[in-house]
Amino acid sequence: MVYLVDNKKAQFNVLPKIINGGIAGIIGVTCVYPLDMVKTRLQNQPIGPNGERMYTSIADCFRKTIASEGFFGMYRGSFVNILLITPEKAIKLTANDYFRYKLATDDGVLPLPLAGLAGGLAGLFQIVVTTPMELLKIQMQDAGRVASLARAEGREVKKVTALGLTKKMLRERGIFGLYKGITATGIRDITFSVIYFPLMATINDSGPRKSDGSGEAVFYWSLMSGLLAGMTAAFLVTPLDVIKTRLQAGVKEYAGVGDCIRTTLKDEGITAFFKGGLCRVMVVAPLFGIAQMFYFLGVGEKILGIQQKKSV
Repeated sequence: MVYLVDNKKAQFNVLPKIINGGIAGIIGVTCVYPLDMVKTRLQNQPIGPNGERMYTSIADCFRKTIASEGFFGMYRGSFVNILLITPEKAIKLTANDYFRYKLATDDGVLPLPLAGLAGGLAGLFQIVVTTPMELLKIQMQDAGRVASLARAEGREVKKVTALGLTKKMLRERGIFGLYKGITATGIRDITFSVIYFPLMATINDSGPRKSDGSGEAVFYWSLMSGLLAGMTAAFLVTPLDVIKTRLQAGVKEYAGVGDCIRTTLKDEGITAFFKGGLCRVMVVAPLFGIAQMFYFLGVGEKILGIQQKKSV
């Protein structure tokens, strides 16, 4: 399978792509953050000696979180995520477009292996921002679970803030403390991007186009392309996400990716690697569907007064 890329003679404008990616990320993560909170807590919840769990399902986690922390408790840690999602999505979406543009032939042909390579490189570049963002987000999200347990036992817990958590990590481990779990994050994000971007492009290219002659897919088809590709990629890399989440949450200490895999298999079996899988699909599919749709709307081009070209 090959993909057609916009005219190679046309200039690739990075700045509007970055603006598009940033706006897409902010809107997307704001819409799906409560689901992401639930996913993290389901993946990271400890299991008691008799198999007891704090949360029995997605709905149960929603219900208990809102009951103990209020509606805005569903957005615990969201400030860090929204703040850092701007450069993260800007890097990911722009880098994929850039590498697709560079790897295509002069005739605008991009073979499937190179489309996968472009996506993988985008995933590699994004982990510079994704790793500290995910680490802080997961720590903040899990702090709510710990606080709920403490309150149930009648104990007082000091409030955890993103700034306080960042200062603590920097003080104890230095700047590299913010990159705990970077290997697992890289494996997850590169694998996801290799699957997601070529699949999204295939679906997006097969749909109806706008009537303005731009060659762009209509907005609802871009949304659908992101949804379907995000759903597929998210499910396939769920085991990698579980490993990354456990390494970064710090509820149990692991020597690394290999130790996390072995320990989880021994203690909980293969099904543990799909904990929160449904919730992850429910998070990632709309996140990328919404983000992809807003990315293709070309807000950056409109702000800068640049005529939008057919996207790559």
